[in-house]
Amino acid sequence: MNGDTQKIEAVEAAEEKKSVQFPDLLSVSAGPHIKHPVSTASIMLDVVIALMPALIWGILVFGARAGVLTLISVASCVLFEFLFQKLVKKKNTICDLSAVVTGMILALNLTVGTPYWIPVVGAFFAIVVVKGLFGGIGKNIVNPALAARVFLFLAWPNEMKIFTEAGHRIGAFQAVTDADISAHATPLTSLHAGKVPDNSLFDLFIGKVDGCIGEVSAVLLIVGGVYLLIRRVISWQTPVAYVGVVALAALLFPRMPGDVFTAVATEVLSGGLIFCALFMATDYATTPVAPWGKVIFGAGCGLITVLIRYFGGYSEGASFSILIMNLLVWYIDKLTLPKPFGGRANVKK
Repeated sequence: MNGDTQKIEAVEAAEEKKSVQFPDLLSVSAGPHIKHPVSTASIMLDVVIALMPALIWGILVFGARAGVLTLISVASCVLFEFLFQKLVKKKNTICDLSAVVTGMILALNLTVGTPYWIPVVGAFFAIVVVKGLFGGIGKNIVNPALAARVFLFLAWPNEMKIFTEAGHRIGAFQAVTDADISAHATPLTSLHAGKVPDNSLFDLFIGKVDGCIGEVSAVLLIVGGVYLLIRRVISWQTPVAYVGVVALAALLFPRMPGDVFTAVATEVLSGGLIFCALFMATDYATTPVAPWGKVIFGAGCGLITVLIRYFGGYSEGASFSILIMNLLVWYIDKLTLPKPFGGRANVKK
C-alpha cells in the first residue's frame, strides 16, 4: 500500500510540474524592475539646452572670448573626468554629459576678463577633488562647479574680478588690458556700498549690465528655468523659496532708498541669485529629496545670502549660501523624508 501511495503522489507531482510552465522570456533579476527612458545623459542634455540662451547672450554682450572660456572649461572638465576614470580604473562616464554641464556652469560663473588658465584649474578642482575623490556623480556632497568657483575666488581674487563693460566685446584671443576693464561698479557692489546702482531695472532684466558671463540676463535664465520645469528636470520649491526669502528681506529691509518695488527687484535681479537658484540650488546630488526639504533648503540659501550681502565682506553671497546648505542636506532629509511603509520609529536604547 505504501508503495502504491508513493507512486500516485509521484505521478501527481509530475503532472502538476507539467501544468506549471513559465514563459521563455521571463527573467528574474534584482530591482528596480520598472525602467524609465529618462537617463542621466538626457537630464544633463536638458540642462545644457537650458543654459544655452544665457551663454549665447554672454557671447553677444562680452565678445567671442566668453565662448572660448566656455570651451576651455568644458573641454578641461571632460578631459579630467576621462583621465581620472582611467587612473582609478572605473567605467568611463564622460558620455553622461555631467562633466559638460559642470564646465558650462563653471564658465558662466566667470567674468570675460578671466585668464584662460583659471577654468583649467577650476575644472581640475571640480572634477577630481570635489567629484572624483568622493566617488563620482551622485556621491559628491557639494556642487562641483560652485565649489570650484569659491576656491578660485579665494585663491585668485584679483583674476576673478576682472569685469568688462557690457557691450564692450573682446575678441577670442585678444589680451585684456586696463582699457577693457569696466570703471563702473556692479549693481551688488553699489548696493553693498549703500549706493543706488546706475543700471535700470530693464538693464538688469535683459542683461545689459557688468557681471559674470552667464548671470547677467535674468530673462534668459528664467527662460531656461521654465524649460527645466516643463521637462520636470527641476521642481519649483527650491527656487521659489530661495528667491522669495531674498525678496522678503529686501521688502522689509531695503538697502536702497526710494520705491520699495525697485529695491526688491534690484536685489533679486542683481548678481547670481537667479542663476544659482535655478541651476545650482536644484542639483540632484546635493539637495534634499522631499518637497518640504527642498523648501527648507531654498529658504536657508536665501537667508544665508541675505546675511552675507547685508553684513558680510562680500557683495554676493549666493555661491557661499548653497555650499553651506549642501553640507546640511543629510540633516534636512532625515527631518523631512517620509517614514517607509511598515517601518517603525527608532527606539532609544
